[in-house]
Amino acid sequence: MGNYTITGVIIFILIKPEKADIFRSMQDLSKDQVIKIMQKYKNDPQQLVAMLLDIQKASGKNYVDKLWAELASRVLKVPLSKVFDVLTFYSMFSLEPRGEYVIEICKSTPCLFAKGKEVAHWFEEAAGILMGETTADKKITLVHSSCFGACDIAPAAKIGDDVFGNLTQEKVKTLIQHCREGNVKEMQSLCQN
Repeated sequence: MGNYTITGVIIFILIKPEKADIFRSMQDLSKDQVIKIMQKYKNDPQQLVAMLLDIQKASGKNYVDKLWAELASRVLKVPLSKVFDVLTFYSMFSLEPRGEYVIEICKSTPCLFAKGKEVAHWFEEAAGILMGETTADKKITLVHSSCFGACDIAPAAKIGDDVFGNLTQEKVKTLIQHCREGNVKEMQSLCQN
């Protein structure tokens, strides 16, 4: 008989179907990269939030994969439940992949009184998705957020580390367009105006 290469079959058999998504997600961020992020903080469990934020940013998909959370638990010697407590308590974290630009629309009382619901609708309309969804091109995710301290410029939204206030329908359309084009510098010129 001839020579057969069965490497693909062996890999398929060794990777359980329910673990296939984990394997795909690790292609974007390696175990070594995650470990280096934790080492940057000297594997100090007190720095868990900062580490998880860096892991999320390095993912390229604005989320912390469950496998990375498990790795953090093992390396930092903290209970996995504590890692998941942090990941599920703070709205800045996600366990699911999100868009390149996560747009947080404030839902605090001052923003709601200052047309907060209208602003959320403007973002939905401009992006073509509903709150909690991600655009098909994986550029934009819309989420509600707790107060991020921009009450004086309400209604406000946050994109990454930048806060955008005194939002109008036109400003929202411009922000969405800049996100679609990846034009961060132009977007930042609208920051806190």
